[in-house]
Amino acid sequence: MKAVMKTGMAALFLSAATAWSAPITFNTALPVREGGYVLREQFVFMKNADDPTPARRDMEVTGLVSVLGYGVTRDFALFGMLPWFDKRLDMQMGGQDMTRSKQGFGDLTLLGRYTAYEYNAPGRTFRIAPFLGVKAPTGEDSARDGSGLLPPPVQPGSGSWDALGGAVLTWQTLDFQIDSQVSYKANREANGFQAGNVAEFDISLQYRLLPRSLDAGVPAFLYGVIEANLVHSAKDRMSGSSDPDSGGTTLFITPGVQYVTRKWIVEAGVQIPVSQDLNGTALKNDYVFTTGFRLNF
Repeated sequence: MKAVMKTGMAALFLSAATAWSAPITFNTALPVREGGYVLREQFVFMKNADDPTPARRDMEVTGLVSVLGYGVTRDFALFGMLPWFDKRLDMQMGGQDMTRSKQGFGDLTLLGRYTAYEYNAPGRTFRIAPFLGVKAPTGEDSARDGSGLLPPPVQPGSGSWDALGGAVLTWQTLDFQIDSQVSYKANREANGFQAGNVAEFDISLQYRLLPRSLDAGVPAFLYGVIEANLVHSAKDRMSGSSDPDSGGTTLFITPGVQYVTRKWIVEAGVQIPVSQDLNGTALKNDYVFTTGFRLNF
């Protein structure tokens, strides 16, 4: 679940630079041009590994994340993100198989990003951009089925006002680009439940595979992408008490590919958890598949 939200949050940060690559799972410090817009649609599918405990729990989440960014000035950009989820939890209770599921729009996230430092040289640029945002409880958080109130991970929304912030840096050359980000999300309580706060460190390398040389009039580029995401989640809290079967630390490695033109990008990548140190019987991630496009206008 948190991997999907992370991927959804990463969609907020988009580059409006012409014919340049960008990270798949998090953001870039490259600017959105003043008065310009960036639209991103991202499809995400997450599957959890089987829970080894007798009370088996498997969860699948399909998401479509819609993002719109606007360049207020050369250095300041605003972003809005609204996800749509289809969540399905298969579990055993009392020796019986049970499925809990829900579809619907999730919570709206609004965010501002400011370029605080910029260094430019022929064929390269370096930028540092802090960001700050808020997640509003616009998604349904009290959905029910025949078995009663759905558990928080299956609800489309959280019901809470949450804050997030961090900073991203970008080093861009004609042949490759390196991006890195640190971020923190502080979750608040709603309906007796508080998701654990999330700290994250990300790094991405995008390398131009084709064309091998930059000639005048080259219309498009193919980039290979490799990324790493280190995510630490604190334990959830239920009615004021911490949940021992929640939270922990996961390291993802994400190989991917991007096709980049002057106005649009198509991309795909798979987040693979190479290390998971989770608490108790917290559900482990199996993989997260992401694909989508970005359009600058």
